[in-house]
Amino acid sequence: MSEFHEMGFVEFSKVQKSYDGESLVVKDLNLSVGKGEFLTMLGPSGSGKTTCLMMLAGFETATHGEILLDSRPINNIPPHKRGIGMVFQNYALFPHMTVNENLSFPLEVRGQGKAEREANVKKALDMVQMSEFGHRRPAQLSGGQQQRIALARSLVFEPDLVLMDEPLGALDKQLREHMQFEIKHLHERLGVTVVYVTHDQSEALTMSDRIAVFDDGVIQQLASPNDLYERPENAFVAQFIGENNRIDAVVSEIHGDKVLVEYNNGGKGEALAVNCGDVGSKTTLSVRPERVRIGEKVGVNSIDAVVKELIYLGDHIRCRMDVMGNDEFVVKIPNSATSISMDVGEKTSVSWDVSDCRALDA
Repeated sequence: MSEFHEMGFVEFSKVQKSYDGESLVVKDLNLSVGKGEFLTMLGPSGSGKTTCLMMLAGFETATHGEILLDSRPINNIPPHKRGIGMVFQNYALFPHMTVNENLSFPLEVRGQGKAEREANVKKALDMVQMSEFGHRRPAQLSGGQQQRIALARSLVFEPDLVLMDEPLGALDKQLREHMQFEIKHLHERLGVTVVYVTHDQSEALTMSDRIAVFDDGVIQQLASPNDLYERPENAFVAQFIGENNRIDAVVSEIHGDKVLVEYNNGGKGEALAVNCGDVGSKTTLSVRPERVRIGEKVGVNSIDAVVKELIYLGDHIRCRMDVMGNDEFVVKIPNSATSISMDVGEKTSVSWDVSDCRALDA
């Protein structure tokens, strides 16, 4: 992780959170975020990611464990004294104040003089290309403009850490994707540490240095976007990040890092032994739709298939197939001059390289 200055700028140490004293929403969280890192907490609703962010911000209290910011314990420091910038999904701008006043407010609270405040507000608005909107009120701005102002306000006092909770959730798809790149480039320019929460996996893949995938109050995997997609460590991560084909099988032989499996139709296959049990135990094979080949045999992995549906999506064709009774098996075929021509109902086969198939927990 040498690309970040020191690791451990933000530290969660054995952090737990319970609202009722019985069930844990966050279970024994240990997490270290590097200075200047863009870390995304990703997961389905109720997985504990937002609770972690709120504990870091100071709006929730940890039931157990310690949270440190720049080596300083902050469990008992109130939110306004943590020096953290925050951006929410609902913008949280003061409707009765102009844009300039909204940005000036956190600086007044910190006791900055008028001239210094004005200079900092101008700098922050320039940063998000909104300098000509200073005299407008939030209601006179579009959703995307309000989100930029919220972003500028979180950065105006030059915090070392900015927390973002689903900040693009209310925007339409095109604007959302545009803002993802804006925030990413802003982060690269400023070098500020960002902890970002989203349930949108493509957003996480686009923006992050590392992603912590949460489920059931636990980090299932913490890795770079590339590693998460190419090398998921368990079936949940494989299924949650990107599109994924799952095949149920039983382990029949293990040879080092490879495993031979038997399918429920009696056929045999080979995969990387990533997270599977001993011989005789059930496993789930994971293979990405773009790694599957149609009608050609690659090694031992070849299974009969029937074409169920073909959808033209511009840059690729999405082919849904029936493979061993699973009619949700998906293959992505790049749209090129050599694209395979097929018809619905056609019988063919699917295959893939051993290196593209991972044997995971059942």
